[in-house]
Amino acid sequence: MSKIDIQYPDNTRKSFEAGMAAGEILAAWKKEAARDAVAAKLNDRMIDLASPVTENGTIEAVDINTPEGVGVLRHSISHVMAEAVQQLFPNVKVTIGPSIEDGFYYDFDYESTFTPEDLKKIEERMAEIAAKDEPFTRREVSREEAVELFKKKGEPYKVELINDLPADVKTVSLYTQGGFTDLCRGPHIPTTGKIKAFKLLNVAGAYWRGDEHNKMLQRIYGTGFATPKQMEEYLSFIEEAKRRDHRKLGRELDLFQINEEVGPGLIIWHPKGAMLRTIIEDWERKEHFKRGYDIVMGPQILRDHMWIRSGHMDHYKESMYFTEVEDQGYGIKPMNCLSHMMIYKSKIRSYRDLPLRYFELGTVHRHEKTGVLHGLTRVRQFTQDDAHILCTPDQLNAEILAIADFVKYAMGIFGFEYEVELSTRPANSIGSDKDWEMATEALEQSLKDNRMPYDINEGDGAFYGPKIDFKLKDALKRKWQCATIQCDFALPERFDLHFVGADGERHRPVMLHRVILGSIERFIGVLIEHYAGAFPVWLAPVQAVLVTVTDSQIPYGEEVYRKLLDVGLRVEKDFKNEKLGHKIRAAQLQKVPYMLVIGDKEVASGTISPRQRDGKNLGAMTADAFVDLVREKCSRYE
Repeated sequence: MSKIDIQYPDNTRKSFEAGMAAGEILAAWKKEAARDAVAAKLNDRMIDLASPVTENGTIEAVDINTPEGVGVLRHSISHVMAEAVQQLFPNVKVTIGPSIEDGFYYDFDYESTFTPEDLKKIEERMAEIAAKDEPFTRREVSREEAVELFKKKGEPYKVELINDLPADVKTVSLYTQGGFTDLCRGPHIPTTGKIKAFKLLNVAGAYWRGDEHNKMLQRIYGTGFATPKQMEEYLSFIEEAKRRDHRKLGRELDLFQINEEVGPGLIIWHPKGAMLRTIIEDWERKEHFKRGYDIVMGPQILRDHMWIRSGHMDHYKESMYFTEVEDQGYGIKPMNCLSHMMIYKSKIRSYRDLPLRYFELGTVHRHEKTGVLHGLTRVRQFTQDDAHILCTPDQLNAEILAIADFVKYAMGIFGFEYEVELSTRPANSIGSDKDWEMATEALEQSLKDNRMPYDINEGDGAFYGPKIDFKLKDALKRKWQCATIQCDFALPERFDLHFVGADGERHRPVMLHRVILGSIERFIGVLIEHYAGAFPVWLAPVQAVLVTVTDSQIPYGEEVYRKLLDVGLRVEKDFKNEKLGHKIRAAQLQKVPYMLVIGDKEVASGTISPRQRDGKNLGAMTADAFVDLVREKCSRYE
């Protein structure tokens, strides 16, 4: 083909000589498109700007400021980092270095550990490489030639990667910048000069290919952006995230601990943390009662045959724990649904009984690997605000809408925005095609009826049914999985659930699995970070601290303390023989909403002087007036 026909994003067309570089074709359309591009898309396929175009089709620029463009930039920076590491540490062997959501990493086989001082040296060398403005050049070679090349370089990990490619792969692509060559699909930025802003963040251990039986490697994490300003904004975000880290605040506010003696992923709740959890759980019970749910409870262990029948043994076994009692195998429950179905099966159900809504704050256990455990947000034992709704097919839409409305209300109460995803059938699943089609259509129609914008998350449904996932957004705009609605035709079939219809015949109910907050542990972790530990008054484990100026006010302070406790306020007292400023500061560090100061004036007038945690004085008032103030603050949550 001597001529190629190209269509641009504005639908204009031009003809070019075959073999012209993608960047030149873009520049012929708009110079600014090529100037801000780091790669191109030819027929929706990402290619280098230097790649020769030999086919007809559509072309568009991949701008450096788009998510795809930033991904290309970061992947290129990871190659520059690998080059810098090998220049500074010649015995290091390279493995893989992809871009990730917030940056990039590269794994190295290094017998020592990279130090903060090493990272600084690597950054300096990377800046020198970037300043040379060297091109990233791509070449295709046979896999045999690539193996020989990396053997000579002493890079066994690259050799292994090539040898593990499918037999029908005859060629591989290599990228070179300066003196560094890497095995890579690409694309990459045109030259290292496009690198303007990057930062190496930390070092972590990582097993080769994620397999704990393989060698532990050193993983250097970094990030990069199109401009220094964007990077500074991100680094400020990182610092704010560190300040809000629930693991740090959990210790400082004395909420919980994770003790290695006890075991990783197992939470020990301290009094204040247990109080916070109790407030949330009590709120949940009250809200579920309002909506016609019945509270139920199931056992922690169920016989193996139950998990075989449900499909968990085939599809979820690796995430479960097992035990044995009198030669009988039991599975420790990772989910609450089986017991709820047994409650449904305990008597004959009529269509007039439906829907039935069973709610359980059910503690479950899941076998998570140590490497993925993270504070409260990824644990091995957690409690879900779990419910299962059994209804007729024609009640399905109304029940899903009611759950979505419950989620909307709950997110408003706790101060979260959220997004919605519809997750479809995964490869590892049970149930018929017809059941999956009906379940998916039911969920999707409910979203449309509720006029809720949503994205499709292909293949991420539960093994027994599709689901709607609600991703809440915290104060830093990070997304967290919380509420979910799963539509299940399969388990009612497997457990032979039925109801007697108006026609006197037996019919199969549909089961909705749903949570509103999700894992209570994870939700509290997110709450801590969302509020930076400064909970609103209704959620604060301690709502007020009584502080005396001198010991002479203690008797009156004790009277006020008892009065506030009697009306249900969560109050502590600090009557220690210390300076008032020290007591106030201690309460502020604990992020208590109110400090109630008692001096001689307050004793004489029978008042207290509340001070907010931000330092604002509210003026003297009676204890009753303060109780009214707190109740007014909490009224919308009751």
